[in-house]
Parts: sequence; C-alpha cells; structure tokens
Amino acid sequence: MALKFRPQCFVWLIVVTQIASIGFAEEHAFSFSDDVRPILSNHCFACHGPDETHREADVRLDVPGEVDLDEVLARIQSDDPDRMMPPPEMNKPLSPGQIKTLSGWLESGAQYQQHWSFVPPTIPVVPPLASQALPPGSPSGDWDSSVIDRFVLAQIAKKNKVASPPADRRNLIRRLSIDLTGLPPSIDDIDAFLADDSEDAYAKLVDRLMASPHYGEHMARYWLDLVRFADTNGLHHDHYREMTPYRDWVIRAFNENLPFDDFAKFQVAGDLFPDPTTDQLIASGFNRLHLIIDVGTALPEESFFRNVVDQVTAVGTAFMGLTVQCAVCHDHKYDPITQRDFYQLYAFYNNFDGEPETGRRGTSDFKRGLQSPYLDLPTDEQAAELQRLDKMIAELEKQEPKAAKKDLDDANRERDALTLQIPATLVMKERQEVRPAHILIRGAYDQPGDEVVRATPGFLPPMKPTDGPPTRMDLADWLTDPGNPLMSRVTVNRFWQQFLGVGLVKTAEDFGAQGQPPSHPELLDHLATEFLESSWNVKSLVRSIVMSATYRQASSASPESFRDDPENRLLTRGSRFRLDAEVIRDQLLSVSGLLNLEMNGKSVKVPQPAGLWKTVAMPSSYPSTFVADEGDKIYRRSIYTFWKRGMPPPQMTIFDAPSRESCIARRERTNTPLQALLLMNEKQYFSAAMKLAYSLQARTDLSVVDRIALAYESTTSLPPDDAALGVLAEAHAQFHESYAADPDAALAMIAGSETAEVQAVKDPAAQIDLAAMTMIVHSIFNLDRVKTHE
Repeated sequence: MALKFRPQCFVWLIVVTQIASIGFAEEHAFSFSDDVRPILSNHCFACHGPDETHREADVRLDVPGEVDLDEVLARIQSDDPDRMMPPPEMNKPLSPGQIKTLSGWLESGAQYQQHWSFVPPTIPVVPPLASQALPPGSPSGDWDSSVIDRFVLAQIAKKNKVASPPADRRNLIRRLSIDLTGLPPSIDDIDAFLADDSEDAYAKLVDRLMASPHYGEHMARYWLDLVRFADTNGLHHDHYREMTPYRDWVIRAFNENLPFDDFAKFQVAGDLFPDPTTDQLIASGFNRLHLIIDVGTALPEESFFRNVVDQVTAVGTAFMGLTVQCAVCHDHKYDPITQRDFYQLYAFYNNFDGEPETGRRGTSDFKRGLQSPYLDLPTDEQAAELQRLDKMIAELEKQEPKAAKKDLDDANRERDALTLQIPATLVMKERQEVRPAHILIRGAYDQPGDEVVRATPGFLPPMKPTDGPPTRMDLADWLTDPGNPLMSRVTVNRFWQQFLGVGLVKTAEDFGAQGQPPSHPELLDHLATEFLESSWNVKSLVRSIVMSATYRQASSASPESFRDDPENRLLTRGSRFRLDAEVIRDQLLSVSGLLNLEMNGKSVKVPQPAGLWKTVAMPSSYPSTFVADEGDKIYRRSIYTFWKRGMPPPQMTIFDAPSRESCIARRERTNTPLQALLLMNEKQYFSAAMKLAYSLQARTDLSVVDRIALAYESTTSLPPDDAALGVLAEAHAQFHESYAADPDAALAMIAGSETAEVQAVKDPAAQIDLAAMTMIVHSIFNLDRVKTHE
C-alpha cells in the first residue's frame, strides 16, 4: 500500500508515544547511521527512498524535511492494516524494538546524518588501553604496541567482556602460514619457530612468509574472485579466453608490493599512460574480464551495452564497494545513486575500440582465446623465430607464385604453429573519437534518453576539472584520491576480511545503505587513513594486521562467548572458519609431497569426473569436451586451475568457490554432506594420501605408531594426544587385518594410484602395509582441523 498522508493527526497516539519515549530518548543518544538508517533502509526505502520513479505517494524518508514526521510516527505505531507502515503485504513488519528506536529518534528531533561511508575518513583519536578487557594474566605490553588492539579492546570493554589469550605457537605458525601463503608449515618450519626464543621470533616469521613468492599467489586469489577472472567467456558457447598473463601480473604485483593506488590505476587505465609499460597494458585487461557472448547470438548493440554495464559494475564493486548496477534501469532504491550517475560512469567505458562479441571461428586468434585488442608476449627465442619466419615469408611472396607456393605454405603453417604457442592477453584500448553516451530508458539498450557526459556520482566528492572530456585515467585518479571516502575503506576492509574471516564491514561488497555498518568504525577509519599515509603500502597494512594481538588470539573460547557473539564481531577471540577450497586442496598436496610449485603460465585442467562439461557445452563450443592435463602439471597450485564459467571445477565449487561470472567480494561458507563426500572420494586427494603413506612406509627407522604420529603432525601441525594416537593405531591394525584378508583390495588401491613410485610397489606384503597406512592418512585428511582456520 502507498503511504498516503491525511491532514488529521492522531493526537492521542502521538501524546501517548511522547510520554512513553521521553525516558528512552534521554537515556539513548540516537545515531541515525547506526540505529535508524538500517531500519529505514530495510523496511522503508524501497517505496520511500532515493528512487524517484518507484516512490510511493511522493514521500521520502531518506532525507530530512520531506515528510510530516508525526504522521510517520502514527503510521509505524498503528495496528490498523489499512494504515500501518510498512503495509502487511510487504511482509516486513517492524519489531517492537525497531518501533521503539524509530519513536525515540523521532521524539529526539529526528536528526539525519550523511551515510557514514560517504564521508571521507578522518584520523580517529586512539583510545587509552582498556586494561580491564585484557586477557587474564596477559602482559599489557602485548596489547599496547598496536593501535589496532587499542580500538579492539575499547569495544570489548564497552561490553564488559575480555579478550582471549594468544594462541599457542603451533597454532600461530599454522594460522599465519595459511593466511600469508595458503600453504601449511612443514615440521621443520614448526620446529625452527618453536626453538626460536627471541623476542622477535614471530615478527621474523611474518617477514619470512611475506617474502615468499607463494604470498603473491595466495593474495592474488582473493583479487581474482573480485574481478571474476576466468579462462572462458561465459554465456552461451562459453568459449576459451586467454588472459593468464593478467593473473600472473596480479601475483607479481602483490609479491613486489606495488602500491595499491598504482595497482588500481594500472587496471582501470593502464593503456592510457603516455608510454605504457608491458605491465600497465597487461593490467588494463581488468577491463576485459567481463562476460562476452559469441557473434551472432545477440545484436552487437545489445552485446556492447551488456559489456559496458559489466565493466562499470566491476569498478563499482572492486573500488567503490557499491552496487552501482542497481541504477541501470532506475535510480538506486537505497543509495543516492541516480540513473544519471550510472550512465555518467558508463560514459567512461562507452569508448572501447574493439568488437563487442567473440571473434570468428577458424582463425588463429579464436584458437588462442584472443580477441583484438590484445598483446603478444613472446619470449626472446620466440620473437627471434617470428622475425626469421616473417622475413622468409616476405621473400617468398616476392617470388613467382607457383614456384614458391609449397615453401610459402610450409612457412605460413610453421608461423601459425609458433603463434599458437606465444603467450598473449586481452588489453584495453580507447577509440580516438569519443562515442556519445545516453541514459538508457529502463535500462533498454535501444531506448536512449538524455545524453550524458563523463562524470562521477554527484553525492561523492567531485572529480578534479580537466581540459577536455575526462578519461578513464581521470576516473582512476578520482578513485585513488585521498578525498574519496570509499576506496581506502573498502580496500582495507577486504584485507581485514582475509585474515579475520569477516570484514569490519561484514558486507564487503556493499558499503551503501543496505550494507551493514562497521563493527569498529574508528578502527576502520584508522586503517584507511594509515593506508593512505603509507602511500597505499599493502604489505605494511597486512603486517600491521597479523602482528596485532587481536589477530594472534586463541580461537578457543567458552560456550558463553560463542553464544553471545557467534560471529565474533566483538573480536574477543581468534577467528575460526572453514578454509576455502583452494587452501584445502593445496595443503593436502603440500603435506603429501605432490604439490608442484611451478609458478605462472597457462591454466591447468585438473582431472574431474567424466562428462561434466556435456551438461553446459554445445557441440560448437571451444573447447566442447574436457580433456585433463597430465603429468605433474595436475598438481600445481589451485590458483592455476582452468576455470570454465559454465562449469567451474567441482572440487572448488562444492566448497563454495564462485563461478566467476560476477564480481565476488566475499565467499559464502556452507557446511554440506557433499563437502565430506568430496574429501573422502576425490581421486586426487586419495592419491595425496597414498603418496604420503608411501613416504611414511619408507621411514624404516620409525615404528608404525611413530609413522602415524608423523602423519598427524605433518597434516595438522600438532602432535597427536595419546587418545587420538590410540584410536588411529587401533584403526591401522583393523585396516591391516582387513587388507591381509583381501590382498586384491590392496592391489586395486595401488593400481589406482596416479604416481609411478606407488604403482611400482609389487610385493604383496608391502601393498598391504601401504594400503593400511593410506587409510590412516586419508582419515587424518578428513579431520575438521584440516579444513578449518583455527
């Protein structure tokens, strides 16, 4: 029902409400941003918010002075279905607590505030050390050296809670190793850390892990989710696309600690630098990561429109933390993003110099997964060979056609074969002539309305004036300007989310009105302003987070702590959450010795169940069938796994990896039976268990129990306690007895291995021993600790 206001006032209701709310208003200082806006946004703004075209009764509740607040008060208090707000048909009734909050806010003067994330961050006052919130017996110095900890303790003290003591060293090195490299520590790493009794032992560990090349691989994985990096185009035929040099550049950028403002500028406008470097051109491929349909499926004009919307959405999600795409068809329902704002951003991307759909089949570019504009990246050897062949072809073309035909055909075939081997990647390119942009009525590509110029959203600080039409470089400068209230906050929040499991703003993808407010707003602003003052130094930010006592807390806590704060929003304990799919796979391959640590290069097709692509591929899709790679390539890190948007690797998606069809700022975490079945039955994981068991059996200096203990510690970073060791030893005896009674089962297991050294075990007794130990290792691989961030 529309909100229609009548001249009469419900005087009696208002008086009663005033009397009832006086005490409440006096004892509660209302924050519009923290207390009121979330209620209005969830229950009211859909009909009475920024979206002018869908606004009911011409009533706005998102700005002051637009409505009779007494009438609003009467409506929210009413139990008359014909008058109450929100109306019953919306199925979003206000709770008594929400009514009380809104009533108190109205009675206290109904003060509005600009949404917190649209106000530039300022350097907050650092609170004194809240010693009453320190863990019992913990030296204050452990919490006094980091500004992060001061802010966290202050919040904990407000709730009359206490922080947790630090995690023990074994848990710390495992947590830190996985968080910084995505790989578990070796037993040698653990022993060295335990033996280092220097005061800076932990700091040295942090620095060593951040200097590892695997740091960049792990950090890049989160960014690739965010920008929807994949090896196919998505949509319809879902053809192959080659952009792995972009992935490798992201890894390199994190390892080299490229300042994040440059990291952003290179991607948004790398092609527009006066004399762009190879890295800047590769990075501009960020703008080419959108889904793209193949030629002939839709009208080119519609395809172009969809591509540009996808590009603008990516900028909004990755660098602004806003759902700008909600303003494609009409003004945003919750945020002050008008449709004009969206199409002014759209105008920056309306000038792509290239075709909007995939290239023609049968061409060399199509086979290479390329579509102009792209950048060839030959090695020195390949470049020399290309030069030789081009010279030969040019000389042959000058000769008499019939005499030179065979040699010319051979040279062209040789050149084509070489070209297919040359790395390349899609890049961005701007048209010389600026293409006009229009507001598209109702988001229809063929219904242009008013023409628009390139500009940024009006509710945010303006872009600096330019001599001519602003370019994507001006947009990049605006995004990274210290006065921009969004990018620094959005970025540090995502890094916090990586290490603590949940961002200070839980809705990392949405810093708008529908997003959650920060749990620690002053801490968020501290991190954002420090990030700016450090010249966008990512490693400095990461180091400050993992060096904090907050990060180092033990994840174990009392049942009351989990009951009172199940999501750990108060940060009274270390974060405990399910690891991502890639980390689970990589650690199993790592502890088994199977992991291939080769970096960079083409994506790898890891074996998967037969026939999965048949459900999504067409006969004319390229490729249309899945053919797994062979050799040790299949054991490379998961970041190098071939990602088909129509059917992503099931080993990843079962553990909630996204399809990469859209920009994902945070993954969902589920707990399903399929995950247990995957860990128990995935052939590659079973091969890893068999490989580790083979290595253990080779340790003839160890007893069976000692081998089991070594397997447990290698996998979990903890020595097993007596109870666990007893259970595993008994299970081993039972498995051994079972395989001794059925040696053919042991033989079948060995024959199914993917590694030659395991298949070479021919002695029946050795096969039985290996099969029994494999089952123990496989059981350890399925422990909760293996898939959980502790």
